[in-house]
Amino acid sequence: MTEPFRDPELPLAARVADLRDRLTLAEKVALLHQYQPPVERLGMAPFRTGTEALHGLAWLGPATVFPQAVGLASTWDPDLVRRVGEATGDEVVAFHRKDPAGAGLNVWAPVVNPLRDPRWGRNEEGYSEDPWLTGVMGEAYASGLRGSAPTVLKTAPTLKHFLGYNNETDRCVTSSDLPPRVLHEYELPAYRPALASGAAVAVMPSYNLVNGRPAHLSPLIAQVLRAWAPEDILVVSDAYAPANLTGLQAYHDDLPEAYAHAVRAGLDSFTQDDDRTEATLGHLRAALERGLLTEADVDAAVGHALSIRFRLGEFDPSTPYDDITEEVVNCPGHQALAREAARRSIVLLRNDGLLPLAAGTRRIAVIGQLGDTLMEDWYSGTLPYAVTARAGLAGRCETVFCEAVDRITISVDGGHVVADPDGGPLGVAAEPDLFDLFDWGGGSYALRSVTTGRHLSIDDDGVLVNDQPGPNGWEVRQTFRTEDRPRGTVAFRHISTGRYLALDGVPGGPDGGPDGGPDARLDGHPRGGPAGTRFRLADDADAAVWLTLETVVSGAEAAAALAATADVAVVVVGDHPLVNGRETEDRLDLELPAAQQAVVRAVTEANPRTVMVISSGYPVTWEDVDPPAVLWSSHGGQEYGHALAEVLFGDADPEGRLTQTWYRSACELPDLLDYDIIASDATYQYFRGTPLYPFGHGLSYTTFDYSDLEAEVAGGRLVASATVANTGSRPGVEVVQIYTRQRRSRVKQALRRLRGFVKVRLEPGESTRVEWDLDVRELAFWDVVGNRFVVEDAPHKIMIGRSARDIRLCASFHVDGETIGPRDAFAGPIPAADHDEYDSVSFVDASRVSGDAVRSTAEGAWIVFRSVDLGAGAASCSVRATSAEGGVITLRLDDPLYGPVLGDLPVPRAGRYDLTEVRGGLAEARGVHDLYVVFENAGITLAGLSLCGAA
Repeated sequence: MTEPFRDPELPLAARVADLRDRLTLAEKVALLHQYQPPVERLGMAPFRTGTEALHGLAWLGPATVFPQAVGLASTWDPDLVRRVGEATGDEVVAFHRKDPAGAGLNVWAPVVNPLRDPRWGRNEEGYSEDPWLTGVMGEAYASGLRGSAPTVLKTAPTLKHFLGYNNETDRCVTSSDLPPRVLHEYELPAYRPALASGAAVAVMPSYNLVNGRPAHLSPLIAQVLRAWAPEDILVVSDAYAPANLTGLQAYHDDLPEAYAHAVRAGLDSFTQDDDRTEATLGHLRAALERGLLTEADVDAAVGHALSIRFRLGEFDPSTPYDDITEEVVNCPGHQALAREAARRSIVLLRNDGLLPLAAGTRRIAVIGQLGDTLMEDWYSGTLPYAVTARAGLAGRCETVFCEAVDRITISVDGGHVVADPDGGPLGVAAEPDLFDLFDWGGGSYALRSVTTGRHLSIDDDGVLVNDQPGPNGWEVRQTFRTEDRPRGTVAFRHISTGRYLALDGVPGGPDGGPDGGPDARLDGHPRGGPAGTRFRLADDADAAVWLTLETVVSGAEAAAALAATADVAVVVVGDHPLVNGRETEDRLDLELPAAQQAVVRAVTEANPRTVMVISSGYPVTWEDVDPPAVLWSSHGGQEYGHALAEVLFGDADPEGRLTQTWYRSACELPDLLDYDIIASDATYQYFRGTPLYPFGHGLSYTTFDYSDLEAEVAGGRLVASATVANTGSRPGVEVVQIYTRQRRSRVKQALRRLRGFVKVRLEPGESTRVEWDLDVRELAFWDVVGNRFVVEDAPHKIMIGRSARDIRLCASFHVDGETIGPRDAFAGPIPAADHDEYDSVSFVDASRVSGDAVRSTAEGAWIVFRSVDLGAGAASCSVRATSAEGGVITLRLDDPLYGPVLGDLPVPRAGRYDLTEVRGGLAEARGVHDLYVVFENAGITLAGLSLCGAA
């Protein structure tokens, strides 16, 4: 007799319950780890969560590599993004057929963190700084991954990384302060579309804390995410994050306590210790024995995990995806899709008429350290082949190439640094070797031996060798910073370790050798140096060897000379995805590397017909570089060169549009850890400056005219239409962008907010009527008074144009909604986190399990509740507060410094979570006032306050 759980005709919940009830408690606990073991008596196979598939299948061998996620989003084409997800899902299934243990069907993609700050080291993994657009693209990609069958998943997509995660700097110990409006209007909306539609069926919490509580313990997992999803979702931890709960974060005293809390908060799968499961399972068993977890808690988590496995068809006799084979991997159709995605992602930032290139272009100089290479990022697949910019353009006309890096010699006192022809340790010799110096920005340099063609690296023993193809790996060992030393020398500091390059047997500085004299270094070595002399890392800066770098060939000069011989120069600049910004490392600035800027300047002077092509995973800035044409794309995958050639030669109109603001300088950004985009005027929604290139920007080879905007509110919907015409001489693609702004409000509103877009393709002289509508409930904002979304009765403006700053048409409309009146002082407790504005406070956890509070970070810090109706007067106030050192809270009216004092409340010394209710009398005050809560001391935690009216 077949077990009920194998009957696909039964309801999913019944099948899950039947299988779960057949498992012993030990078997159920074992399913809470990333590596779920087989249960042979029930015919259950092993199951592993976590296959990387951000823009193609990663880490498992050659597979189709598509543009980075931020590049896919720049197509502004959800259907294309869905098709890329679909192709990626097919390749995951194909690898799974070949190696079920190595390629699991739970994929860890997409990333839907809004790209709040372009300095984030993982910027290329996300889609946009706009949460709505992020949600649209995330849903599209997840929809492709999950497959088209209504009830059976092709793969199980996982949204990353929940929540408030845009910094790598101290990412495991920093807390992202998310005021209620930022949480509900900016962060959460990016996650909802994919979950609510069922496109994504899993979520991964982030490493950081949010409002003082580790994201892996967030009550929002159960309260919000699970409530959105139509079916069970699986919550998987990030790698090694569970142990942080007692380690780096020190949030709990021991792991059984921490893991129990995580399971109760909603974590279903522990990604801890790789495939070594016993320690994690032991802590979970200990939690059960100590009564910290119940079997019902385990059952709930196991039910979520089993639900995904059932929906993947594991226990069905067949699935709609059984015909997917290995032949799909990097098949011609996927290669064509990679080319299409790369082509349509390219953004034309500037064009003074140079592009598209004339049909008579015969000779192109391809220049730059990115001109003849393609980069893989940490979450890329392995490139099955690589069409570089040089290769793509070489298929169209004659090309000449210059890498445009400085070629240098490196000397120490008494000799020159030389490479081992076999890639071993570097040494010192009488005759110099040549090295190519790569500037990757932020003071990060890599060096390549001309003799071996391999990059300098540090081996496991801390010795300088030359055996690597380039910067690579989780711990990048091939990059260095320079520090100035006397007489024009420098010291090399290894970026990964922070240690200095020293020479064995030689004290720091220019003098000394193994036998007491500099000439002794040149004896006995196969190439003239002492036997055993090698460069090794040292902790002490004083031990660093002083190096003289001498330029033999200037990369900029060589590039300029070559550019002068060509009809057109194409300079390919940008970043290395593993250097100066990546997972674990944020960027300090956004500038293009100085050496690359120098190349562009020199080439432009030598040949005014210069195109600067930027290939990067984030917005960049530059100074005094003024080429007539500039294009940008993310690192574009295996077909990048073909795509670039098609756009440069005008075979295709540049369709890409920016999904982030390109600032003129990192100085225009708030602190990296300031997540309050409203208070800090961050992102295109609130930014008041003039960007280098605005959100939504992207030029076409033709021109478009906008006319006849009509907009009205009817039946609870905003309905708008406008005519868009191609007024140029070429076919073109336009992304018609729709923004709104609320013009009167109780609170600070965004200057502009993307509400929709329509992508149209028009022939010369062709026009079309673009129609669009929106449920007016989407115009709501989060009201901290009522703790809910509210549509205010207010005038609005609709703005339609080519970017957030290139608005071609606008119209006013009115929305009939609510009028938010004064806050009733006596309606009940007022949570401290629900204030309207603040100064010098941080958001913290009111308890380990749930609730937010605020904590003063300086004397005189304050929060304000606007328009509080005190009626006939308040007689007393009570606060729930604590402070390790004690302190005083002062209530003032209308001004935090000079407003009348309503009352003072002493806060006694107590433990971190020992909130004490303190009550005090109040001075007479009537009517409506702004109520300021002033913290006279730093370190006071306030959870809430209550006011009592006069008798």
